[in-house]
Amino acid sequence: MTFQPNQPTSGTLEHIARSTVQIPRAEQWTMKSRHGNHAYQIMVFQPAEAPPPSGYPVIYLLDANSVFGTMVEAVRVQGRRPEKTGALPAIVVGIGYPSPGPFSPHRYYDFTPQTTTEYTQNSDGMPLPKQGGADEFLQFIEEELKPDMERQFQIDRSRQAIFGHSLGGLFVLHTLFKKPEAFRYYIAGSPSLHWNQNVMLAEEQEFVARLEQHPVNVKVWIGMGEQEKTHPARNNDKALSLTERLSALNQPGLDIKYTEFEEENHVSVLPFLISRTIRFACSPES
Repeated sequence: MTFQPNQPTSGTLEHIARSTVQIPRAEQWTMKSRHGNHAYQIMVFQPAEAPPPSGYPVIYLLDANSVFGTMVEAVRVQGRRPEKTGALPAIVVGIGYPSPGPFSPHRYYDFTPQTTTEYTQNSDGMPLPKQGGADEFLQFIEEELKPDMERQFQIDRSRQAIFGHSLGGLFVLHTLFKKPEAFRYYIAGSPSLHWNQNVMLAEEQEFVARLEQHPVNVKVWIGMGEQEKTHPARNNDKALSLTERLSALNQPGLDIKYTEFEEENHVSVLPFLISRTIRFACSPES
């Protein structure tokens, strides 16, 4: 990121040397999936602090084009003093797209289990992008991205988290229902539960039915902005109901909670979710 003022207001400013602002200890590269040949911009932050004997906790971050910097700065600052902040140093693996914008249309494909039957167009009237590739995207994460990260970095496989917002939050819950052993911590920010409603309900029921024979060991956190209550989708109500249904199961290995952030909306809630995620997924006591 480079700061370029429109016009210098002082003769002195004209002679100041400028340089690009970079995120410390972060790097990125393009990775193509074997299934589908989709291109992803992989962004990785590695802490300056030495790893624990078991390796660093790791946060896999969706929509990295929009929130990688926010997550990294939260991890970098909080991870310096775990005894004060309650957050260990962690690796952040951002999954983004080779696109200049904060959100790529391809996220509709990656984050949705099936093509929606409820909606035909965006709020701007344009047709929706292709959808229904969530299982393929999860396969890429599990079979290609994770092994590559574990070869390159010292990662504690028992301390893996996934963070997604909006449609990304929907994908987080889809992953929980379909492959709960993939992660220890699931953070679904403002999940788009109005999308694929019948599909997600069926996945939830299958997940619950498997719990007796296949208990889980996961911590799930759903966070929403208070102002999202006014949206016709009613996703706050849907998220709270989901939390209550899963909590009522009293499964010892399933820890789920719901938080609503006062005076925040669907987008402004993101920094609050990210800051809280560090303590949720990287606590020394977890």
